[in-house]
Amino acid sequence: MQLGFVGTGTMGNPMARCLIEAGHQLTVHDLRREATSNLCDLGARWADTPHATAQASEVVFTSLPGPAEVERAMVDPSTGILAGLKAGGACIDMTTNAPSVVRRIAEACRARGVEFLDAPVSGRPPGMTIMVGGQATTFARYHPLLEAMGRNIFYVGETGAGCIAKLVTQYLGYTNFVTSLEGLLIAAKAGIDLGILAQIVPVSAGASRTFDNIPRSVLSGEFTAGGTLDIVAKDLHLACELAREVGAPAHTGSIADDVMKRAQAQGWGQRGFPIAARVLEAMAGVELRAAGLKHEGGYQEKDPRRG
Repeated sequence: MQLGFVGTGTMGNPMARCLIEAGHQLTVHDLRREATSNLCDLGARWADTPHATAQASEVVFTSLPGPAEVERAMVDPSTGILAGLKAGGACIDMTTNAPSVVRRIAEACRARGVEFLDAPVSGRPPGMTIMVGGQATTFARYHPLLEAMGRNIFYVGETGAGCIAKLVTQYLGYTNFVTSLEGLLIAAKAGIDLGILAQIVPVSAGASRTFDNIPRSVLSGEFTAGGTLDIVAKDLHLACELAREVGAPAHTGSIADDVMKRAQAQGWGQRGFPIAARVLEAMAGVELRAAGLKHEGGYQEKDPRRG
């Protein structure tokens, strides 16, 4: 199939590579042409604009930083995807986006006879999770393309439902991160050895996959796990906006949102998101560090001979 991919950065690039490896012909565009070079080496064709990408494609995928970037790439009258995609084609947005924005884009697609799915992702291809919103018939038609990139593929419901599911999972993960840090700060201020606590939590009531990353990303002082602070802050803010739109309580999210914004104000936006721990450390007047951690990540039990 003739496919297009707009946005070949950290997430888009490996997804596009999966589509090439599945045997599809791919036309690619990114604001940074160098972000497409490895894909072109594999046989993809470069296009100067999203419009040109769409002209060469039956289906166009987008994986972009956020709602504003997706809307611009889709509907710009001179350079946008919809200006170049033929009726009967399809757009699949894999960005973590705002439900209101994808609904607006889906309406613009329908007006031009183009199908649309919102399909944000979690994890890394080819084993990632894909959450899909849109018409069930459209989902069924393009399910094989999604299978080339992900292992766990869920049809969530109407347009915007995929984005809602993704934002909820982001809300759960990053509020859990901030809550876990607060718990560790309580322990540090009360004099508990954080290295020992890091072994207790995974086998007790506080266990979570989010906490499991904290020893190597925060207690080590490296702050290197996961996506950038800017991306995480964007996702969490969108989740909090969604909560306000639907009238759901999001008190913990408001706190986490504030922590992320404070960290961005320090100029840490392109650092790994765990750098936000330094905001809470400053508030508490204590650093969250533990001895006996491997540099490459993971907890290493102390040698009892060294005390």
